[in-house]
Amino acid sequence: MKNVTVIGAGIVGICSALSLAQAGARVRLIDRDLPGQGASAGNAGVISPWSIIPQSMPGVWKNIPRWLLDPNGPVSIKLSHLPHLLPWTMKFLSNAKMDRVHASVAAMHTLNHLNVELYRAHLAGTGHENLIRDSFYVHAFRNADSARLNTLEYRLRQEKGAQLERIGQGDLQDLEPALSKDFKAAILIKGQASATSPGKIGEVLAEKFCSLGGMIEQAEVRGLRPGKEAWEIITSAGTQTAENLLLSAGAWSADLLRPLGINIPMQAERGYHAMFENPGLTLKHSVMDVDHKCVASSMEGGLRVAGQAEFANINAPQSPARAQRMGLLARKMMPDLPDTQPTTWMGVRPSLPDSLPCIGAIPGRKNLYAAFGHSHYGLMMAPKTGQLISDIIMNKPINEDISPFRVYRF
Repeated sequence: MKNVTVIGAGIVGICSALSLAQAGARVRLIDRDLPGQGASAGNAGVISPWSIIPQSMPGVWKNIPRWLLDPNGPVSIKLSHLPHLLPWTMKFLSNAKMDRVHASVAAMHTLNHLNVELYRAHLAGTGHENLIRDSFYVHAFRNADSARLNTLEYRLRQEKGAQLERIGQGDLQDLEPALSKDFKAAILIKGQASATSPGKIGEVLAEKFCSLGGMIEQAEVRGLRPGKEAWEIITSAGTQTAENLLLSAGAWSADLLRPLGINIPMQAERGYHAMFENPGLTLKHSVMDVDHKCVASSMEGGLRVAGQAEFANINAPQSPARAQRMGLLARKMMPDLPDTQPTTWMGVRPSLPDSLPCIGAIPGRKNLYAAFGHSHYGLMMAPKTGQLISDIIMNKPINEDISPFRVYRF
């Protein structure tokens, strides 16, 4: 029986640990926080097979100045962090070429196209199957002329089999009466689902993992060291050993690899949400405000609006203004929201320049494996990532092309 230690109990680490346990491995999961409470716990809950469009697209550079100058824009940068961001930005912009876009779309499709079924399979028998519900992804536009099915990103989705529909203002109001009448049209992306509580999905799957004999330890991992026979893991609870080591620590993965001479061009991209606990209204589907790149969903705890991107040092404190801005954007989307102050949250996404994660064995480092760097897509890509890395570690045949996820591709 193989012994595997997984560092990181976010949704990617949990799905990886669960798939390994189901494959017959003896698995230990280590994280400083409780399971399922990483970046994916605070997102908008979209689980879409058609989230296959990379962040870097042709012409994206033209939008960056406008986004940065707009106080409600989708991107902000801490000035002190700018020198650290520039090399990553150059790699990011180089991925906007069409050949690289098509390659990223194909790779993202590999990880996402079965995500709804895989989550339902993981949740089957837990008593929490209702944590996944069928949903459209509604892209809402204030400018009706911008809602076109022939744009590049919608064409790419349709080429992979997505069912899309454009609707006007009247049909949008019928579908989602709570939305502002400022939205004049929408593109509906069908055949997907949403999570009614992303954090609870992580908790439930962690419990399922434990029921299969998996072990969870709460400790902060401070370093990794190759030993003669096994990896040494330096934690706040002492030094431990691991026969096989899977690194799935999200945005902290690059810091753990750097002392080993492995440099990953990862940025800590922070996302925020505002949660209205008693909103007085409900959305039937997940809705993106296309102008501000934020997404609203009704969940178990209320109505959540999440999204946007802030680039800063991984340990920088939350920006109160940015958090409060999410509440203001929520009211722009849904003017009937109450005047009560929402609760706010910030999480750190592990973003790589090509929007793809690192998955697989790390060359030159025996029994060290990667499953990190999922950017905005961790919740969606987690079950397939777990399946793939489990097959890799357990030496099972892989039927998909996993070369786009190799660690040293940069």
